[in-house]
Amino acid sequence: MTEQKEQAPVALARPTMILSGISKSYGAVSALSDVSIELLPGEVHALLGENGAGKSTLMGVASGTTQPDTGTVEVGGDVISALDPAMAGRLGIAIVHQHPAVLPDLTVAENIRVAVPREHLQFAGDEASAMRQLLSDVGSTAHLEDRVAGLSVAQKHLLELAKALALRPKLLILDEPTAPLGQDAVDLLFDRVRTAARSGTAVVYITHRLAEVRELADRVTVLRDGRNRGTVAVGDVTDDELLAMIVGRELEYTFPPKHRIREDERPVLDVRGLTGDGFSDVSFSAGRGEIIGIAGVVGNGQEGLLRALAGLSRFDGDVRIGEDDFSVRRLHDSSAYMPADRHHEGLMMTMSVRENAAVAGLERFRIGRFVSRRREAELVGAELTGLNVKAPSMEAPVTALSGGNQQKVVMARALLSQPAILLADEPTQGVDVGARSEIYRILREVSGAGVPVVVASSDAKELEGLCDRVIVLSRGHVVATLSGEEVTEERMVHAAVASTTLKKEDQEREASSARFSSLRRRLEGDYAPVAILAAVMVVLAAYIYSQNDRYFLPFNITSVTLLVSALGFIALGQTIALMVGGIDLSVGPLAGFLVVVGSFFLLDESSGATMVLGLLLMLGAAALTGAVNGSLIRFGKFTAVAATLATYIALQGFSFLLRDRPEGLISRSVTDVITYTVGPVPVAFILLVLIAVAMEYLLRRSRWGMQLRAVGSNEESSRRLGVATTRTVVLAFVAVSLFTFLGALVLLAQLGIGDPAQGVGYTLSSITAVVLGGTSLLGGRGSFIGTLLGAGLIVQLLNATTFLGLTQTWQYIFQGGLIVIAAVVYSQIRGTRRSVAH
Repeated sequence: MTEQKEQAPVALARPTMILSGISKSYGAVSALSDVSIELLPGEVHALLGENGAGKSTLMGVASGTTQPDTGTVEVGGDVISALDPAMAGRLGIAIVHQHPAVLPDLTVAENIRVAVPREHLQFAGDEASAMRQLLSDVGSTAHLEDRVAGLSVAQKHLLELAKALALRPKLLILDEPTAPLGQDAVDLLFDRVRTAARSGTAVVYITHRLAEVRELADRVTVLRDGRNRGTVAVGDVTDDELLAMIVGRELEYTFPPKHRIREDERPVLDVRGLTGDGFSDVSFSAGRGEIIGIAGVVGNGQEGLLRALAGLSRFDGDVRIGEDDFSVRRLHDSSAYMPADRHHEGLMMTMSVRENAAVAGLERFRIGRFVSRRREAELVGAELTGLNVKAPSMEAPVTALSGGNQQKVVMARALLSQPAILLADEPTQGVDVGARSEIYRILREVSGAGVPVVVASSDAKELEGLCDRVIVLSRGHVVATLSGEEVTEERMVHAAVASTTLKKEDQEREASSARFSSLRRRLEGDYAPVAILAAVMVVLAAYIYSQNDRYFLPFNITSVTLLVSALGFIALGQTIALMVGGIDLSVGPLAGFLVVVGSFFLLDESSGATMVLGLLLMLGAAALTGAVNGSLIRFGKFTAVAATLATYIALQGFSFLLRDRPEGLISRSVTDVITYTVGPVPVAFILLVLIAVAMEYLLRRSRWGMQLRAVGSNEESSRRLGVATTRTVVLAFVAVSLFTFLGALVLLAQLGIGDPAQGVGYTLSSITAVVLGGTSLLGGRGSFIGTLLGAGLIVQLLNATTFLGLTQTWQYIFQGGLIVIAAVVYSQIRGTRRSVAH
């Protein structure tokens, strides 16, 4: 029974937010033109409009992620001159984005900690219990230690919703929140929205589903072409009137006429006994012109079945299309798959609209052995026009399009490939009502042309209106097959929720899955490489000692740990650069340059004040180098490689300008202090270990560490969460150079002289140590402890060549081999999350 929404007495309340005269343009494209809207406490305010109408842009202004060209933002009676995400959070504004602002390399718990202040996690005794309750309240089954990259699209949305509700906001903005959710999760979401509204929260609800507006909203505002087309009470307007406001015309129909099923017709698609990842013993068939629907509660094998039919995962069973049997490879080569997660699987976000649409149909554009650009432009343009894709141009980056228009590009690519079978997972997710009717029409035309069409959707009403046959999955099994008049929303929902009995094999599979998930979390953790490195180092040390019993003599321990200290400090700095998704090629020349600078001041004849001045100059030069690197990257828009390569060359040149040959003997008193030992272990090494442990703690437990990893994991999501991304990156590169300063001090003691040619090799060695330690070259994850062990292993290999009587060539062979092995092992371990997510 649908709960009736309660009309809140909000007419006399002070608005939570007023947006007045908001305009925003991107180049020549006007996204918003003089839009005004009032959001009242205790009210659910629906915001409707076609894709590209300006809804998300307007809410970007409301949440501080987008700065308007003109207009004012008033919150609680105060005009806010420059609203940003951090300020929005302090003002009690929370937003659930259409594309969740989650950080894939962080765990679920860490994602919550980045977004939710600690004071909001004190209601259940401890933070972990509070976070589990937040997830449970929105129906999420995610484990706190799961990597977000391994979550399903629906679970990412639920995590986003949990973070927003945890803030107990004054204004809650929900942008297409139900698009990937099953009916149970939708019902739970609606209950939470009603509860929030009753407590006085103003709720903005963006959707393309008019039924949800009827069930949930008090008032509705319609945007079209970036302008406000009216605000009315939901009870005072009909669906036809709303549709006319949204599209500017009357729609003739939503769903095209269905195909008349003929049981004696030879099937164009015959699936028998299909078993694969997440589903078992699935059978169905389809005649020419029929559309097959896949229904069921989200996560019951629908996605796995579609991926198998697309040839993206292995299966047992038979698939016959027309007169031919199709293997996994043949399905992969001849099917068109429209994934639900268009951002990660459906689109290449750095490429243009044309390139995304054309990539699967290149054979159609060939003239001889070459692709005809004219033919490509004609066919792609015609397809995009037929789908009414709104884009600045075909050469515009696909990121410039709204979510719904991006979905249309995915469909255009599928159609241009002229597939043997078309598979659509949530094909209208985030698509406006006008475009939906176009997509339904095209799917019907494709099916009528003899191409089997299989559609999975969490919207049972959509399957009812579109599909000729529907199979309902529960726990990967077919629990109902409906056709003709049987295809109704009620029957689908009943079949999905009524089948609750677990078969014995399902129970065994779920128990095994739970055990595997626990193991998987450990293997995907940042400390798996640490354990691997430690084991390798112990085995290598044992082998060397078995060949040469002088390996553990105090002199060798002192020499090795001193070498590790110099490389270790520099590598710890390099870890910070990689953590934010960058790299610092200048660390080696910087270490050499600092040694040269020190060689002018840290001499036997120098006074104490002169030595202190020299150390301060070295420290200042390091900090300045880091600031230059960070500024070139953030303000000069250089890539990290280009910026630090330029600094690399400059520092090397400065070193040779200061000294063209080795000169300036370092005072013995200075080197004695730096190389002072406790037993056989240098104090510098002890300090290195302590700092590495402290940095590891800060990385996991401090807000600075969370923000550092957040920026490297997904900078745009971090910005939406209120992280000061520019400051974080600039300070990260300053920190890199400060760690290099510490490494340079140890190097200075080792060399004992200002040599301009020294230090350069530390660039590659530091990167090698970081990679061996398990830090991702793409940013977002890693470990300072792993880096420390990586540095130790590199020095151990160098030392091994001496004790085993090998040439130095073997050192590089060992290093190269370990890097390759580490890359393969780590990628395989971490790659399991992708298969689990699917």
